[in-house]
Amino acid sequence: MLWPRPMSASTPSYAGKSLVFVVTEDWFFASHFLPMARAALAMGLSVAVVTRVRAHRAVIEAAGIRVVPLEAERSSLNPMAAGYAAGQLAGILKALKADIVHCVALRGILVGGTAAAMAGIPRRVFALTGLGLLGARADATGRLSRLALKGLIRGPLASPQTRFLFENPDDARALGLDPSDTAVTLVGGAGVDPDSFAPRPLPPPAPLKVAIVARMLWSKGIDVAVEAVRQARAGGAAVELSLYGAPDPSNRRAIPEATLRDWSRDGITWHGPTQDVAGIFAAHHVGCLPSRGGEGLPRTLLEAASCGRAILTSDVPGCRDLVRDGREGLLVPPGDTAALAATLTRLAADPALVARMGEAARARIFEGGYTEAAVAETVAGLYGELLAS
Repeated sequence: MLWPRPMSASTPSYAGKSLVFVVTEDWFFASHFLPMARAALAMGLSVAVVTRVRAHRAVIEAAGIRVVPLEAERSSLNPMAAGYAAGQLAGILKALKADIVHCVALRGILVGGTAAAMAGIPRRVFALTGLGLLGARADATGRLSRLALKGLIRGPLASPQTRFLFENPDDARALGLDPSDTAVTLVGGAGVDPDSFAPRPLPPPAPLKVAIVARMLWSKGIDVAVEAVRQARAGGAAVELSLYGAPDPSNRRAIPEATLRDWSRDGITWHGPTQDVAGIFAAHHVGCLPSRGGEGLPRTLLEAASCGRAILTSDVPGCRDLVRDGREGLLVPPGDTAALAATLTRLAADPALVARMGEAARARIFEGGYTEAAVAETVAGLYGELLAS
């Protein structure tokens, strides 16, 4: 880890200034945003996170970050509940004397942006970590929802000093923003620590071992992968699929545990959650995420790439920004079981291709600015720009 960086005599100090993150879940902050927070601490900022506290308070506080609990159901779309949460949050932001409010994900932006406006705090960072179902839907409801969201985020929730963080340019365009606009910053997702996720030798070439490390949600295309592996195996391909992750009880798209257990047979195994992602990819040839869309830039793909593993994912925003088809991995249309099965069969028959793509994926992490250090440095620069304004 390269953060926090030591302050030098030439590094501006922002002692006395305060940065407050607004994140719905403490686990999401702990897994994705600690490097950014450490970069802010290295600048001299005091840092707090307002979140729903469950099991990750201690690890956040150990980094020197204050944790302020705020209960808010992520799955709730009730405007009254969101308005009540925004009122509570406005009082918290005033008490913390926030100079910058960094709002994460759609609900964090809607509630945090409203609260920042109520508290009179103009320096706001809106970090879109994907558009979720709103981004994946191509029907009239999806288009109208994106239009309404665009009106809010670029209208009453924004100020002249609001800056937008996107993990892929398609999400910026979906909200009517030009990725080259000075108010827009593109980052490599949450980034990945290439030392913690370092390449290890590939396992023996057969069978092809494929791992999905993700929340067990229908939107992640887990069912597509299961059926594709069944089809590939029925056609004679030596393929095994391992699923690592738990259903998200606060997400309406969670796959029931009974379904996951039922899938676990004939070369498919659900292992539940894991704390050793690097070890998982070391035991597999391919990192897979057949997402149906709505991603920002999936961290699981960054971790698999950093581990030097070929990537098999969907041709959707975020996924296709990291993976260039035929170079770091292979892209398939979202929801296309037959295409995924054919691609698995191709990879199972070509170990040399799997190895080449894994090497290219590892190089992509450095060349594309997908390390935690690169992302944290970009975000720290954004904080400095806002504080200087």
